[in-house]
Amino acid sequence: MVMARTRSILFIGDIFGKSGRRVVTSRLADMIKKRAITAVVANCENVAGGIGVTPPLARDLLALGVNVLTSGNHIWRYKEIYRFLEEEKRLLRPVNYPPGAPGHGVIVVELEMGFRLAVINLQGRVFMDPVDCPFRAADQCLSKLTLGRDAHAILVDFHAEATSEKVAMGIHLDGRVSAVLGTHTHVPTADARILPKGSGFMTDVGMTGSYDSVIGMEISSVMPRFLRGLPTRFEPEDAEGSLAAVIVEVDEMTGRCLNLTPVLEGGVWGKKRPGMG
Repeated sequence: MVMARTRSILFIGDIFGKSGRRVVTSRLADMIKKRAITAVVANCENVAGGIGVTPPLARDLLALGVNVLTSGNHIWRYKEIYRFLEEEKRLLRPVNYPPGAPGHGVIVVELEMGFRLAVINLQGRVFMDPVDCPFRAADQCLSKLTLGRDAHAILVDFHAEATSEKVAMGIHLDGRVSAVLGTHTHVPTADARILPKGSGFMTDVGMTGSYDSVIGMEISSVMPRFLRGLPTRFEPEDAEGSLAAVIVEVDEMTGRCLNLTPVLEGGVWGKKRPGMG
C-alpha cells in the first residue's frame, strides 16, 4: 500500500489595512516553519487602507513568502495596479471579468520539489457588480487544467457575497479541485469540511485584520450610518489584528483534500474577553 504524500497549503483570508499587514508580517514566517507549509496564497484586495492594493504592498507580501495573491471587486481601486497586473503574474484578479480587463485570473506555480499549485480566482454575481458567469468561467479554466495531471493541487478563491452562491460553487467543483475557499464577507464561517468527492470547502475564511471593528472599519466611523442614516467616511481600524486562514492538506498524488483546518489567532482571539469563562 502506497502512503499518501501530503502537502500543506496556507490560504489567508482578506488582509485588511495596516492591522492585517502587521499580523501577516509578524506571524507568517513562524507559521510556515511550525506547520510545514509548502505554499501560501493570500487575498490582498483590502491591504491598502481597507480598499484596494498598490504595487509596493503587493511586492511586500510576496517578499514575506506569499506565493500567489488573489483579489476581488476592490482590485481596481488604484489605477497603478492595472499595469502591475500585467507585469506580476502572481497577483490575480477574478478570471470572470469581461475580456480586455487587465491581468489574469489563473496561475500554475512550481514550488519546492516540483510541487505544482494552481490557483483560480473567481468573483460572485449575487449582490455584487455584474461580471461574467463564475460557474462557466471555472468550467473553462478546468477544461484546460486537470487535477493530478496539470497540477498537484488546485485552489479556488471564490470572492462572493451570498453564502448560497459559494456553497453552490463548492458543489459544482467538488472532485475537480482541491478546495473552494470563500472570501469577501470578512467573517469566518463554521462550515470547513470535505465535500463528498474530495474537495475542501469553507464558505468564508474570514478577515485578517482587527476584529475590534465593523468588518475592518473603525466602529465610530460606521455606527452613524446604521443609527442615523447619515453618510459617513469609513476609516480602517488600526488596532491589533487577528490572522484568519485555513490550512489545506492535500494528497500530492490525487490532489484531493485530506484535511481542512481553520486558523484564527492573535488579536481578540488570543485574549480572554469580558463574559468568557
